[in-house]
Amino acid sequence: MEQTAVSQTGRLYDRYMKNRPLKSQFQIMIVLIIVSSLLATLVTYGVCILLFVHLENKSVYPANHYERQLPNVEAAIRREQASLLRPANKEKLERVIPLEGMDYQVLDARGRYLYGTMNDPVFSDSHRLFENLNKTVGHRGRYVKTVPIFDANGDLSGFVQLAYQIRVAPADRTGRFWIALLALGIFGAPFLYVVLFIWLYSKMFANRMNIPLRLLMEAAKKIQAKDLDFDLDYRSENELGKLIRAFQDMKDELRRSLSNQWRLEQERTELVETLAHDLKTPLSVIQGYSEALLGSAGADPKKQTRYLAVIKENAEKGAALVKRLQYITDLETSNDEPRPVPTPVAAFVRQVVQPYELQMKRKNIRLTIDYQGPSDWVADIDAEKLERIWDNLISNSLRYTPEGGRIRITVRVRPDRLECEIANSGPPFSKKDLEYAFTKFYRGGESRKRQDGHAGLGLYIVKRLVEKLGGKVQAFNTPDGEACIAFDCEIPHGAVREENPNRNTPESPDL
Repeated sequence: MEQTAVSQTGRLYDRYMKNRPLKSQFQIMIVLIIVSSLLATLVTYGVCILLFVHLENKSVYPANHYERQLPNVEAAIRREQASLLRPANKEKLERVIPLEGMDYQVLDARGRYLYGTMNDPVFSDSHRLFENLNKTVGHRGRYVKTVPIFDANGDLSGFVQLAYQIRVAPADRTGRFWIALLALGIFGAPFLYVVLFIWLYSKMFANRMNIPLRLLMEAAKKIQAKDLDFDLDYRSENELGKLIRAFQDMKDELRRSLSNQWRLEQERTELVETLAHDLKTPLSVIQGYSEALLGSAGADPKKQTRYLAVIKENAEKGAALVKRLQYITDLETSNDEPRPVPTPVAAFVRQVVQPYELQMKRKNIRLTIDYQGPSDWVADIDAEKLERIWDNLISNSLRYTPEGGRIRITVRVRPDRLECEIANSGPPFSKKDLEYAFTKFYRGGESRKRQDGHAGLGLYIVKRLVEKLGGKVQAFNTPDGEACIAFDCEIPHGAVREENPNRNTPESPDL
């Protein structure tokens, strides 16, 4: 309901402001920020007053609370009189003084300090001390009252000075929280609301500006792509409306002058796209017929089966290549932003590795996982992109690791980053590999070539995905001669402990 009200307000605001000149829009926005901040501040002050009345003498003492305690303290001083001059009676005096908000000092008849919770003299000499007997004076941000002490004969024998502040004070453990909240509401509300409404109205202003600007940007991209078959649907009488109309006129003139040339170029582009698209259909048909023929009877079944298996294998490789090329195109052209979701990191690592355990078992490959971080940490990560990264790296390691070899995976969970390494005991990277490993269509040097028809796109995809996740990837050889790929990625909101400690998350993902 609140979002609907905000959106309706935004639509009314846009309708009212759309045709106004940009200068007028800016001036109106400033006035709205000031008025809205003032009204919201007044409402907040009213809420704070009601809250203070409700909490008074419960969790919060009023500003004059300690001043109201003075009569009780003075009465106790008059009862005890000269006995208070002995430091041995310190505890008796402190039982009647609320020390959490009041300091004191006991002086003799000449104004010399005897004991107390404050040491600095309030008055510079005894003359001023006598002048301010039974008076309240200001001293270094506090109020001080001097109470005389008389002996049994009624002679002045000393003084007790009581110091306190006129301010709201906590009455219990929660009092500090409420005082801080009230102070924030009273002193921070104006600034908070100014910032809030600046953000709100500037966002409305920016959204309104973004509509024509986005249309212009999209139109420029379409012109760059040699597509002039569009119209700019924006009507306004202000400067941006005039700019849109001028751009539309320019586009129409450009379309008339270059339509023939662009039509030929567009036909060539469409031909290439059609061929790439239609290539998927025959590959799919080959795969389907080969699977059907593999189960049928006929002459020389061994030879037929062998040929059909080759057809199926190549059809699958062709289909996989097309899919990868399409994914590369989408990866390069889309503005797909990371979509982080809360994910238990240790369980995620185990989940990604598990599908490959059977292949490793067949090749007698030993897998070790070094997970460095609490097993119950949860991080906001784009699990889909990270899973694709891991799939490419593990598949690549399986391709180059010989039978009886080893694959080593290291995962480090930092407060704001996830660092990963995957190394294998296959041939190390050559100098050329280290330079071109993440280049599109690079298939590796002589020591790492395999006759498996891979297109050299795996590490290129890894690099693009890691960059989208705000990280970096590198290839290197370890001191033990292992070929290693290391990458990291951002954890937008930081890794935290899992809220549900009873969740079935593995304590250690080691295999």
